[in-house]
Amino acid sequence: MDLMLQFANNFLTLLDAMSIYVMVGLLIAGILKQLIPDDFVSSHLGTDSTGSVIKATLFGIPLPVCSCSVIPLAQGLKKEGASKGAVQSFLISTPITGVDSILATFSFFGLVFTLFRVVSSVIIAIIVGLLQNFIEKGETKKQETTLASQNSFSMQAPQSATAFSPLKVDSQANKEEESSCGCGTSSCDSKKKFSIVSALKYGYGTLFADMAKALLIGLVLGALFTTFMPEEYAKLLFDNQILTYFVILIFAMPLYTCATASLPIAAALMMQGMSGGAAFVFLTAGPATSAVTMSVIYKMLGRTSLIVYTGTIAVLSLIFGFGFDTVFSELQILNVGHEMEEPALYESIASLLMLMLIVYHLVKAKLAKKKESCCSTESSEKKGETSSCCS
Repeated sequence: MDLMLQFANNFLTLLDAMSIYVMVGLLIAGILKQLIPDDFVSSHLGTDSTGSVIKATLFGIPLPVCSCSVIPLAQGLKKEGASKGAVQSFLISTPITGVDSILATFSFFGLVFTLFRVVSSVIIAIIVGLLQNFIEKGETKKQETTLASQNSFSMQAPQSATAFSPLKVDSQANKEEESSCGCGTSSCDSKKKFSIVSALKYGYGTLFADMAKALLIGLVLGALFTTFMPEEYAKLLFDNQILTYFVILIFAMPLYTCATASLPIAAALMMQGMSGGAAFVFLTAGPATSAVTMSVIYKMLGRTSLIVYTGTIAVLSLIFGFGFDTVFSELQILNVGHEMEEPALYESIASLLMLMLIVYHLVKAKLAKKKESCCSTESSEKKGETSSCCS
């Protein structure tokens, strides 16, 4: 009974610490969604390697997107011609430097750690993108050399005047695609009008729905670690700084947590004695290299890109984590503790609202899933008839 009460207290401590910042961050994210055009990123990203990487990283900072919904955006950028490096940079910088993530990081770890996380994440994103494009250029040159050597042997063969020309076909297809994109029509010329209702719907509806489940899991895991993790085991692990980095890295990379939902877990581990540098490793490797993200990169960009992506993030997160512990070893960055302090009224209201939103979105998702399952079952049994479940 005492442990359950302690678990509830730890859960509320983590919830009160971040709720007001998450709620404000979601409001700002909704407003930014209204102010930033939908094609803002894609219209500025070309095939220029260095420029596209830097733009993708910087443009990802203000975008109100979490690590759950950044994947389809990255896929869209790839289809629109963005380089592999730009896509990877966008995948790293966008969720970590989102406004909700920045404010929630500040709520737990203060200004110094927040600035360090944002700046270092931008640097990591740029390095990953540039390295990817550099390797891509090398592979392209090899392919061109091989193709040139093959063509030299086929120069003597007569060329048909009506030979198939992929370049012409691609060029014609691109022109048709450009003409059908709708540019110059009313859909392209019309500008999105600002709507506070749409901003609220996006922030507390669409965006929060993407992170609701992960956020609840993060809060529960954080409370579990704080309550039930044996102090002797925590001390044994966290006393060895280098070992902690690698253990946290292995634990974080396949874990599917968004940049905001991973914060209570990192805070709970720090309350057990983990260093700020190890927390940085967890907060960088977790959102950027989840199992879902890695599988998408493999399918979308290939095996080499996946190796570059995961390997570079792992190495740089370890370097930056060690650097943080070296420079800021004496700095107390954690803003929460084991002791349950009386929260302010606005914190309690924000916590209550956030819990209500979590429950609402989880129930809504469950009902939608149940309805979809019911519809698929009835449609297979009653073909051509109206389903009472789907109506």
